[in-house]
Formats: sequence, C-alpha cells, structure tokens
Amino acid sequence: MVCQWVGYPDLVEDMARISFVRVKYLFLTWLTVLVGSWVLYVQYSAYTELCRGHECKNAICDKYRKGIIDGSACSGLCDKETLYLGRCLSILPNNQVYTGSWGDHDGIIRCKLGEVVHYELGEEPEPRRETPVFDKPTKGTSVEKFKEMVFNHLKSKLGEQGNLASLVSQILSVTDGNRDGRVSLPEARSTWALLQMDEDRGHTPRLLGFCGDLYMTERVPYGPLYGLSLPWPFVSWVPSGLQRTMDQWFTPSWPRKAKISMGLLELVEDIFHGTYGSFLICDLNAAHFGYTDRHELRLTNTGAVVPEDEFRRTMRVLKCETDADCVYGVDCRTSCDVSEKRCREEPVQPNLAKACGALKDYILRGAPSVMREELERQLYACMALKGNAGQMNMEHSLILNNLKALLWKQISHTKDS
Repeated sequence: MVCQWVGYPDLVEDMARISFVRVKYLFLTWLTVLVGSWVLYVQYSAYTELCRGHECKNAICDKYRKGIIDGSACSGLCDKETLYLGRCLSILPNNQVYTGSWGDHDGIIRCKLGEVVHYELGEEPEPRRETPVFDKPTKGTSVEKFKEMVFNHLKSKLGEQGNLASLVSQILSVTDGNRDGRVSLPEARSTWALLQMDEDRGHTPRLLGFCGDLYMTERVPYGPLYGLSLPWPFVSWVPSGLQRTMDQWFTPSWPRKAKISMGLLELVEDIFHGTYGSFLICDLNAAHFGYTDRHELRLTNTGAVVPEDEFRRTMRVLKCETDADCVYGVDCRTSCDVSEKRCREEPVQPNLAKACGALKDYILRGAPSVMREELERQLYACMALKGNAGQMNMEHSLILNNLKALLWKQISHTKDS
C-alpha cells in the first residue's frame, strides 16, 4: 500500500504533462483552423470580386433582349445557351476573363464590367458605376455614316494610312454577325464597343464571336511563354524569384523555344511598320504571350500594344519633373525636357530591345554550346539598342536579321522547323 502511495506523485505529474500536451495541441489545432479559415475567406473574397461572370452575362443578355446590341454570339449566350463560361482567369474586377466553350469551339471569353464600388459594413451599397458603351451609333445612323465613324476612329488611332478603307470594309463584314447581308443598329453598337478596346490585331488569337463588348477568341493552348501559370490562390504566396526559377523548369525543348522566340522577333518586325501603321508594345511581359501546338507565338494581351501615333500624342502633352514621370503603360518611356517641363515624344527603348530582354533567360537556358556565346553576345547587343525602332535604321535591321538567322541555322534541320 505504501508503494502505491509512493508512486502516486509521479502518476499525477505524468497526467498533468499529458493534459498540458493535449491542451497545447488543441490550441495549435484551433489556431491552424482559425488562420486557415481566415486565409480561405480572404482568398474567396478576392475571388468573388474578381470573378463576376454571371453579372457580365446578365448585363449583356439584358441589353440583347432589349434590342440594344446584337452579334454572332448573342443567340448562343442568351437564347440557346450553347456558349458557356468556364474557369475564371480574371486579374482585374472590371475586365472579366473566362475559359469558355461554344459548340465545337473552346476559347477565351472576355467581357468589360463597370467599376467595383467598395463600401463599409452597415452602409447602403452605392450603385455600380458603369460606362455607357452602347450609346453609339445613335438611332437613325446610316451605314455610310457608321463607316465614316469607323474610318475616323481608325485614323485617330493609326494616323494617315493608305489602306484604311480596306480595313473598314473588313470590319463591316465582321459586324454582320448573322450574315443576312445588312448591318443592324445593335450589331453596329457591338462592333463600336469592341473597337474601343483595340483587341483585334495580327499575331492575336482568332475572333470566334461577339455580343456587345463580350467576345470569344480561340484558346491559345500553351501560356504563359515561360510555361507555368500558378492557380490564383498560390500566386501571392510564391516569391517572384522562386517563380522565375520554376518558370524555367516548365518550358519546351530548346529547338521549340527557338521557334517561339523567332515568332516574337517576327511580331516585333511586323509592328515596326505594319500594314496599318507602327505600334509599340508597352508591357512586354512573358505572361502576355502563349503559343500554339505548332509552337507559333500568340500575343494574348493586346492591350499592351498601342499605336505609335497615340503614344506620341499622349506623351507630347504629359507634364514632367524627371524622366520617371514620362511613362506610358508599364514600360514605354521617353525622356523629360526639363526646360519645358514636358515629356518628349520619342521612345527611349525600342520594341526589339525589350523583346530581347524578355527572351534572354528563356532562350539561353539549354542553348547548344556551339552557339551559346554568340547568341548571348547578340542578345546583349540587342538589349542595348536605344532610340526609335520605327525608323528601321541599319543597326536595328542588322541585329534583328542576325538573331533570326542564328536561331534558324540551329533549328532548320530539325522537325521543329
């Protein structure tokens, strides 16, 4: 009996220790659940703000049923319901992007929405401020007048071009969405809304259909250019340095990367002095590019491309104190005229230099040893280019042609060519 009482304090101590461990693990479990729930709530709140496809569809179909807009995709979206919105890809609340399907076609659906208005708990929500994009052309506008509107709009964007009339004719043929041989007012309003968005250019995914300012393009199977697109919950948690390293793990074979890179160089070459004027790429980020099954480059964010005339007009009236004030978009820069306190209109860095900067890590990784040194030398010479690439001077042309020739020489004998 004495032995039993002697061991009793140890037993009590063991039980106390076990109870403490249980409480500690219970607390840690509770804390984990609490933090996890908070993270999920924050991410879900961000998701519901970013992904508003149902609002977009309701707004478009409401205007379609009222006869305000029309287009080739309206019936499938609103009547037959053969056009479906799939996975949300939006990164801005007022610019909705979804995967979608329409009959036999898979694609990407884009739609503009009004600004999201935030309010505090307990307050009445303000009505969403939406831009009236479907008020032009007005009722009674003739087809000839609409053609004139389109022509003047393109002229203001692209400057004086000899073949604008043929471009207007192409736009009108697309406007006739139901192919009945005439352009209705709702169809004209839809086309006019799309024209304000500057989304239909070469090297972009093909337009499959539209309804108002909602439109569907063919899906680019592979993107971004660096091959890895993290799901939305993980984007903010992965450090940018680690993500850049991970990007390089998920890329095609080097000959295929060379073909994709040549596509980017050809895009830059085409928009120097394209069919409808000169353009600048003002956000040359690898995330804005993808490629097809045949490894042909596609520009997936056409909002990054702006007409040079528009860029110059904007910079001409922009006031500045330093060069840092003279920025258009993400990376189209000019210098500041300190005496006039206005930005100069000449771009500091041409498209080609920015393209080479975007390609450097991508194309050098895995490059054949026999040409790696020469490729690196040419890329750095390209990145050092200054001045207006639109002049197509000898230096720009020489570097561009040398890069394309070097890449082509290396892959011309492979099946990827």
